[in-house]
This record gives sequence, structure tokens and C-alpha cells, in this order.
Amino acid sequence: MEIDYSNIKVVGFDADDTLWVNETYFRDTEEKFANLLDKYETKNKIDQELFKTEINNLAIYGYGVKGFTLSMIESALDLSNNKISQATIGDILNLGKEMLSQPVELLDGVEEVLRKLKDHYRLIVLTKGDLLDQERKLEKSGLSKYFHHVEVLSDKKEINYTNLLEHLRIPVSEFLMVGNSLKSDVLPIVNIGAKAVHIPFHTTWQHEEVKLKEHQNGHLTLNTISDLLKYLNYGN
Repeated sequence: MEIDYSNIKVVGFDADDTLWVNETYFRDTEEKFANLLDKYETKNKIDQELFKTEINNLAIYGYGVKGFTLSMIESALDLSNNKISQATIGDILNLGKEMLSQPVELLDGVEEVLRKLKDHYRLIVLTKGDLLDQERKLEKSGLSKYFHHVEVLSDKKEINYTNLLEHLRIPVSEFLMVGNSLKSDVLPIVNIGAKAVHIPFHTTWQHEEVKLKEHQNGHLTLNTISDLLKYLNYGN
């Protein structure tokens, strides 16, 4: 089924792992965290307990590095039966700080696509996570000049998108969302009647994974963000 994008006037972009690298830093930090606790449990058990703690804490801390760091500390206390040393807790805090100080690595083709689309569409960033961290990454990326609006959402469910589009006075028929997560960037968008493009990243957080049968619906999947230019009009 060919999808018609001729009515699109506003294009929303996810940020992490759509515009720049993000999940890779989480995976690397999980490896370092497991190494810090290897005398208490196996790596597999540590990974499982950390993920469970993260999910349990989402409603309290939300998404982002700060909540992830607090979850690492909580998991370390649980896995060590509160025997973890103060020095190791300090090491865990430093892991979080290292993540927050990482350089912003743009994905291939991102700036070219934004540059070509910005005069033909209203471009916005719709991301979730820690507000300060996302603002920092956007500033470091040098991409702010391409966007009309930036929104850091507490979550990316249908109600979040619906409320935001209403607030920005964007008809769903004129909106296209581009992102790497089927769960956050595609399914809720399609369900409210807007259009979505899925551009997978090479690694996906377990919480963002969905079963195949859940996403057999009308959206476009591309290999790279540059492929988006084949479907949108930018005066070429």
C-alpha cells in the first residue's frame, strides 16, 4: 500500500537514535555497571534486575540518564544486599555523569535532510527524557536552527501526541512523525490518524520493543533518514 504524503505540512522528529546516537551509551554503561557488581551476581542477572528496576521507576523518575543512574544505585543496593561500598556508589554516579557529558554524534544524513526540508515544512522535535539533558544535546548538535518547536514529553502515548497537536493547532492529517521506535514514534501516531515513518536504529531498548503482530499497519519503514527525501517534497 502506497502512502500519500502530499497533505503533510508538519514533520516531527524524535531525537535520540533518530537525530543522534543515544542508546549505544546506555548499553556501554550497562556493561560497566555489570563489571562493578560482578562479585555479587552474573551479568545476565544484573542486566535483568537493572531493567526491572528501571521499569518500576519510570512512573517516578521518568525517562533519561538521571532516572537510569538512580535505578543503577537502587539495583546495586538490592543485588549486594546493601553491602555495596560508598566508593562503588560513587563510581556509579560517575557513570551517569559520563553519559551526560558525552559528545553528540549526529547520525548520517540528518543535517542534510533537515536543511532540505526546513523551507518546505514546519519541523519540530518531539522527544522524551530529561529536559535539561535534551536541551543540552540539541544545543551541542547545532540543529536548533532547523526547528520551529521543541517539545520534551513525559511519555509518547496517544494522549500525549493528541494533546500536543491540539496545543500547536496541527491537524492530524497534516502531521508526519519520524522516529526509530515503533512503540513510541509509530504506533501511537498511526492510531490517532496521523502518518509515521520508522527508521530503525541498530540497537533498541528492551522497553521499546514490540511484537511483530502489533505493528502490521500502515506506516513506512526506511533504512536511513536520507531515504525520507524520496517521499517528501523539498523543491528538488
